[in-house]
Amino acid sequence: MRTYSLDDVYATRKRRDSWWTVYFVDPAACRVAMLVANHTAITPNGLTVFSLILGMGSAVCLGVNQLAAGAVLFYLSFMIDCVDGKIARLKGTGTPFGLWLDYVGDRIRVVCCAAGLAYGQYAATGSVDFILLGATVAVLDLFRYVNAPQMKRVRETIREGLAPTSTEVPPAPRVPGPKRSRGPLRRFNRSLARRRVRSHLISGIEFHAAVFVVAPLIGQAALIPVTAVASILLLANEIFLVYRMWLFTRRNAAVPKPLESREHALIGGSPNV
Repeated sequence: MRTYSLDDVYATRKRRDSWWTVYFVDPAACRVAMLVANHTAITPNGLTVFSLILGMGSAVCLGVNQLAAGAVLFYLSFMIDCVDGKIARLKGTGTPFGLWLDYVGDRIRVVCCAAGLAYGQYAATGSVDFILLGATVAVLDLFRYVNAPQMKRVRETIREGLAPTSTEVPPAPRVPGPKRSRGPLRRFNRSLARRRVRSHLISGIEFHAAVFVVAPLIGQAALIPVTAVASILLLANEIFLVYRMWLFTRRNAAVPKPLESREHALIGGSPNV
């Protein structure tokens, strides 16, 4: 059996990732992945299930007002969730079902932890504000994961030259996009890229870390203000991404294919009868 080095594991990291993952998770996840790959036969799907179990443990701890324990278990759950992807890429054992399991497991973990946090703090304080906190976290997370594939679908539709409507429309005029910054911002982005860090200040990963790791470790008093700030930043990031998608549609509006060709493509090659 092949022995994997730490450099082999490093090669499986994403080209660019969230700053939370790069600085606070990958240093541990890469070493755990090397140990798992060299000394066990655990599959990526097995790691995903283990990650979900840890996530459920975090939800239970948050539900009984054990904030520090819940935060530690959530961090470990996310770290193992990073390990499963590294093992899949390292050994070439990833599967489409594994992608689905990873996606669904993430959503279950976040919703259950949000519910646990809300229930635990409501039971401890009687404040309805914590119920609103849990609902806000769950709704924002679900919106983010519904919005992302839809934006991707819009981009793919334009790239394939398929019009989104069933009637012929004239090609939209090409609208110049915003000029790329050649100053400090562009240099800063290049600096982040060299460190594998995405330019987003807060994505879903940082949002989860703020709500389920950082705030609980600080204490009960930090839960609402930290969650409020993280929610506002996440929503602002989603709005910015939607704005960029809108600019993309304006700049790259494709000339629609003939109606017959579009119908043929959209129904998988069968004539529309």
